[in-house]
Amino acid sequence: MKIKPIKHFLLAAAAVGILAGLAGCGEKKSDPAAPQQTKIAMVVKSLGNGFFDAAHTGAKEAASQIGGVEVIYTGPTTPSAEGQIEIINSLISQKVDAIVVSANDPNALVPITRKAMQRGIKVISFDSGIAQGGRQMQLNPSNAELIGEKQIQMAAKELGGKGELAILSASAQATNQNIWIGVMKKTLEKPEYKDLKLVATVYGDDQSDKSYREAIGLLRSHPNLKAIIAPTTVGIVAASKAVADEGLVGKVFVTGLGLPSEMAGHVKSGAVREFAIWNPIDLGYAATYAAHQFVTGKAKAEPGASVSVGRLGSVTMDANGEAALGPPFTYNAENVEQFAKLF
Repeated sequence: MKIKPIKHFLLAAAAVGILAGLAGCGEKKSDPAAPQQTKIAMVVKSLGNGFFDAAHTGAKEAASQIGGVEVIYTGPTTPSAEGQIEIINSLISQKVDAIVVSANDPNALVPITRKAMQRGIKVISFDSGIAQGGRQMQLNPSNAELIGEKQIQMAAKELGGKGELAILSASAQATNQNIWIGVMKKTLEKPEYKDLKLVATVYGDDQSDKSYREAIGLLRSHPNLKAIIAPTTVGIVAASKAVADEGLVGKVFVTGLGLPSEMAGHVKSGAVREFAIWNPIDLGYAATYAAHQFVTGKAKAEPGASVSVGRLGSVTMDANGEAALGPPFTYNAENVEQFAKLF
């Protein structure tokens, strides 16, 4: 915060005194009964991530539709729990009404988000969740089983059901990534995938340069590798570039979760034939709308509770305080350009 010079401060104080002396001389008084603007902060994993930029667009749409809502969009410059903790602590001081967060670590944020809830701030995690004790609700973009299975299905399709594959994830602590990877490993145990072999799981920490280096490492360490699954929008772009730079387009296929706007070129190059993602605009919209429902007391943090998410209908909370939107959608050469114009 910028501190004003003493001279300016004294001038401002004098001005306040003069204005106070003019009270009643035609000035417009504020109405104490007028509704105050609701402040909802969206804390993302890191700034500059296209997925979260799209989620911010959805958040602003929800705020505009509801009315009287200010969205504060923020996050650390690099994805870390420490960075998010510092930001959330600042938001508590600002006395925001709700915090919507995609967590870099499910457990590390719990003490600070508990502090927020003790101060009356509603906490909703979305995308990557906070452990149950640290939020009112976790809004999953889709069902974890469907997301994990979908990525194995896409890889199997590209490889004809046979060959080596590897996973390039975000951070080793990312809640959603770890759940999906667990589902992927379980799916690979099914008889129909017996000829697929997972040879490595590496982590790029959702940083473009590190993800690229990890992808290059996979390609050089595993000469028989046929596919890389990246369940992260940063990782799938990095892996696609690595495959192209290594001259392996058509020999190693990349799939996973990506944004159409970032993946259209890689689909065109052939490094990627198909990938999946839910609509991050809808996710940001739903999380913000749900947060407002909790702020206004229209939603309760209890199993079986129905929470309105505006134009998307409603979601139902389970015993773990989690709810989910729809299944992931497949993008390929036939539709990626169309959606690339949106997000």
